[in-house]
Amino acid sequence: MATPASALSSHERTRVEDYLNDKLQVSADLESLDSLLSSLRAQHELQRKQLAEAHEALSNATKASNDHAEATRKQAEAFNEQQADIDRRLKELTGSDSSDEAAKRFEASIEKLRRLEISRGYMTLLKEAEDLSKDALNNIKDQPRTAIQSYTRLRNIAQSLRDAQPAAEGAAPHLVDYVGKLSSALREQMKSDFAQRLQGTMEQMKWPSKDLHFPEDIQAQWRENVELLLDLQKPELKSHASVPKNHGAEPPVLLPLEVMVHPLELRFKYHFSGDKPTNRLDKPEYFLAHVMDLINNFGGFFASFLQPIFDQEAQNVGTDMGWNFYNASHAYITALLPVLTHKIATFLPQISNHPQLLSHFMHELMNFDNEVRESWNYLPDPYSTEDWRGMTWEVLTKQGWFDRWLQIEKEFALARYKEIVDTPDSGHIDYEGVDLTSTKPTKAAIRVNDLLETITERYQPLSSFSQKLRFLIDIQITIFDQFHERLHSALEAYLAMTSAIGRTVQGADAASIEGVAGLERLCRVFGSAEYLEKKMEDWSNEVFFVELWTELQDRVRQNKDGGKNVAGTMSIADVASRTSQAVNNNHDRSTGASSSEGALFDETASAYRRLRLRSESIITSTLTSNVRSALKPYSRVSTWASIATSNTTAPLPPTSDLAPAMRTLSTEITFLSRALGVAPLRRIIRQVLLAIQTYLWSNVLTRNTFSASGAAQFISDVEHLCSVVDAALGSGAGQATAGSSIKSINKLAESLILLGLENSADAKTTATTEDSEVDGDTRPGLWEVEKRLFKDNESARVVLAELGIESLTEAEARSVLERRAEIGN
Repeated sequence: MATPASALSSHERTRVEDYLNDKLQVSADLESLDSLLSSLRAQHELQRKQLAEAHEALSNATKASNDHAEATRKQAEAFNEQQADIDRRLKELTGSDSSDEAAKRFEASIEKLRRLEISRGYMTLLKEAEDLSKDALNNIKDQPRTAIQSYTRLRNIAQSLRDAQPAAEGAAPHLVDYVGKLSSALREQMKSDFAQRLQGTMEQMKWPSKDLHFPEDIQAQWRENVELLLDLQKPELKSHASVPKNHGAEPPVLLPLEVMVHPLELRFKYHFSGDKPTNRLDKPEYFLAHVMDLINNFGGFFASFLQPIFDQEAQNVGTDMGWNFYNASHAYITALLPVLTHKIATFLPQISNHPQLLSHFMHELMNFDNEVRESWNYLPDPYSTEDWRGMTWEVLTKQGWFDRWLQIEKEFALARYKEIVDTPDSGHIDYEGVDLTSTKPTKAAIRVNDLLETITERYQPLSSFSQKLRFLIDIQITIFDQFHERLHSALEAYLAMTSAIGRTVQGADAASIEGVAGLERLCRVFGSAEYLEKKMEDWSNEVFFVELWTELQDRVRQNKDGGKNVAGTMSIADVASRTSQAVNNNHDRSTGASSSEGALFDETASAYRRLRLRSESIITSTLTSNVRSALKPYSRVSTWASIATSNTTAPLPPTSDLAPAMRTLSTEITFLSRALGVAPLRRIIRQVLLAIQTYLWSNVLTRNTFSASGAAQFISDVEHLCSVVDAALGSGAGQATAGSSIKSINKLAESLILLGLENSADAKTTATTEDSEVDGDTRPGLWEVEKRLFKDNESARVVLAELGIESLTEAEARSVLERRAEIGN
């Protein structure tokens, strides 16, 4: 039923008006009034139904709420009744007047009951442990394998208690301790009994004599006793294998091998303890050789008879424990090494203050390790990727003797180095120590190299990368640096003595730095520097140093964040400063840097290379200076235009003023040809010849006027100079061929062709050098060449080509030809 408009509120009336205004905006909208009313009636009916459903839902919800409240009230009443009943019964049970007091007394009773239950569990566990121990002891004689099962159960209980104790905050310490001691005591008892059985069998088989009595019945008895001891040890081996940190560690000594090694240990102690003549501090090779003999003599026995037992045990225990039974001979060596370890532990303190004895011992110990590796391929852990580190690593790293040994070896090496450099003949050049065609080093350089190679042999067997790198840097590179400083000081001393002030102070000793004596001083430095530089290059290509360099690069890449040292206390920067800057470069670059860049001796070799180049430069300048000084009298000759014509066809003798230069060249180049190798000698002589060419061009050729005879004499003098150089080179490593020197002064030689032209048109031109000879040809005469040379550049180039002149320019050729008296005047 519609609500009258007067019953509507003002807000509702407004909404109605808005609705009508929206629906009836024009007169045409009145036609749809019926449909509008129908729609409104339908909506009104729908809303009425929804309202009825809402009233019904509200009624149901109210009823459900009332029912829930009633149920809750009833539950509360039931709970109160139960609580009152509990309080009543608790009071009656505890005889208390209040429920709180009754609750406290009840809790105390419950706690006593809990503790009683725990005590019962303790007693049950103790009884089980005692029963297992008694069962094992009762069966140890007649049923040993049953005894082993009881022991295994008891050991598992003890191990479980130890494992559970931390989670229980250290509870029941006495129980854990008692069961653990009970298990250990049982193990020792069983081990002793089984060991006695095996010892009895060993006595029957006459172990460890050379002539073993080992028939099949004793073999079966021995096998049974060995298996009992292995079964007794298997729980320990299982625990050892289950700990992750033990992966890769040396295996424990197996019990049957411990028993069989015992008589060998007694024999060892008899010979190498006390005041026995075999127990000598200066002869560690005695007891090391004895241990090696034990390995060699009895290793085959275990390989033959124990290995089949090991193979069977490995199949039974699976892969986790199978590595303990990988190789019977290796297990035997493992059982012997504790004997040696104990001896070394008592031996080292006795020789620690005797450097020679300690050094000798370490050398013998490394030999022992190498022999064990090479003869038996000893590998305690077959799954390890690393070789056996050896007893040397045990002594140097685990026992901490490396620093002391390194100090001793360094002192020995430096003392030996001092002996080498202090030897009176250390500075003498060794002409026989290397090939004839090589640069000759000093005897000190050869001996220092031998010393360094000996040091390499000393530390090469070490298994520790850090220790090998310490030897390299602290000893070898240190000696290289000291010898470099010595050579550098010698070179600086020579330069100081040859300076103006040095010559004044030197006085009467000036002869020791002039001529061949001065060159010898320089060649000592040059030869030693080149010799050791080449040795370092050779070492850098050796397998040992290549592997060391590769491992260093690997460690640098792994340490790319710079958080750790790469070798002991040495950082990347420390190592790079002593070996190669490529270490730093590869560290700064990505991990893909190539390890082939650089080498261990880069820094040291670079220092020697700089010293070699500098000394070679000084040799060149010294020889050049000496030759220039010797040529000064020759440069003052001024009679070239007035020399009389000679009718003889014999070779002209050299000018008398050229004798000092020829003498200087002959003596000094002869010495250099013996002292220097082919390559540096050729470099030096080439520079000297170029200096001679420049000197003669500037001070003789371009400053004088030459007649035909004067030109012939000058040509002859140059030829004599070159022949002297060739002869001096041919006497040593240079192996010069005739005329090779003239090729180095090609410019001067070609200028002599022009200077020596004959002014007779029909005469043959006399060849000045072998390169200018052409059989059957005649050269143009002086006037023809002058005419064509001064005509124009094109004509000049043609005539120069006919004469075989290539080095001179047109202007230089005209300048040379003007030096002829006939043309210049």
